Amino acid sequence: MRDLAAIRRAFAELPVVRVASVGPDGPHVVPLWFVWPEDAIYASCRRSGRTARNVLRDPRVALLFDRGREWVELAGAEVAGSATLLGTEHPTMRGPMSAWHEKYRPLLSGEGFRRLTEELPDLAFLRVEPERARTWDHAAPRRSGIRLPGRGGAA
Repeated sequence: MRDLAAIRRAFAELPVVRVASVGPDGPHVVPLWFVWPEDAIYASCRRSGRTARNVLRDPRVALLFDRGREWVELAGAEVAGSATLLGTEHPTMRGPMSAWHEKYRPLLSGEGFRRLTEELPDLAFLRVEPERARTWDHAAPRRSGIRLPGRGGAA
């Protein structure tokens, strides 16, 4: 598998990851807030939402991280794995929840946190254990701060 630590360093600070799950009607993709400590990727979702229902039916997911605007800036990673739906009360969620709150605190200032709790009363997290990773990087090495392992290859 590709060097997940390098991929995490390159993309963990992004605000969202696109999460693809499979439902009865086919693929479903949604951007979600996430944190990526060393053990797994944790993406927040609604416990009653379509993504959560899909994962309960079929835990296979793909996560897409990408950055850049110009052709020579584009870089990304696709991480595939199995997801487990965990509620915020789950005993293993204390660390990931703290990291998630710290990451998104600037976005939740003022009325943000109140609005979040009103709009997401059933907050849950997908815990994704990476099984495969694939990266791409169109940036010239001297212009890019992103140095991905295995430029463009599949794992």
